[in-house]
Amino acid sequence: MPNTPAASFLSQPHNNLSRKSLDKFVLASSSQRRLDLLAQIGVTPTLIDPADIDETPFKAELPKAYALRMAQEKLTTTAKRHQNACVLAADTVVACGRRILPKADNENAARNCLKLLSGRRHSVITAIAMMRPNRHTHVKSVISHVTFRCLSESDIQTYLTSNEWDGKAGGYAIQGLAARYIRKISGSYSNVVGLPLFEVAGWLDGL
Repeated sequence: MPNTPAASFLSQPHNNLSRKSLDKFVLASSSQRRLDLLAQIGVTPTLIDPADIDETPFKAELPKAYALRMAQEKLTTTAKRHQNACVLAADTVVACGRRILPKADNENAARNCLKLLSGRRHSVITAIAMMRPNRHTHVKSVISHVTFRCLSESDIQTYLTSNEWDGKAGGYAIQGLAARYIRKISGSYSNVVGLPLFEVAGWLDGL
């Protein structure tokens, strides 16, 4: 993504955020979902610089601890390349109890995730980490709960055919076809998509 004038990282003031003057606002993620969510509150990063880190969970690592570790490692990695910038990183984890569900990279993995999620409640944890230009760091995790209705084999096959599962934590994307299978959400919807906007907006508003 090409750089834009730094002061424009907050776009047209239809939101509640004040305009700020920063050299750069860097998003340490290549996620289109996160870009779209930021745009929803009038925020456009001046630079996208994803962190390339090992995302393998530690043995017996709990979902919240894993999400927080990933967000902080992504932030640290990217922030080293951008002095005097505001850098935002995030990591979203789908969990059933203490079990971290994978990012589905094939149909079999997606199918296994959907079978596990069918008819039960699970947690979606997004950890966010932001470093200010003065290098002060904020770290927080937000948890939402999502309940799927029972999925038939036909439901699962229909969803697999959509390919919306590809690369998604837990094998689904709530903002797409999977919405028809979700009976209840408790907590932040944007958090389930990939970025808790209320918390991020509060941080940016405090710059």
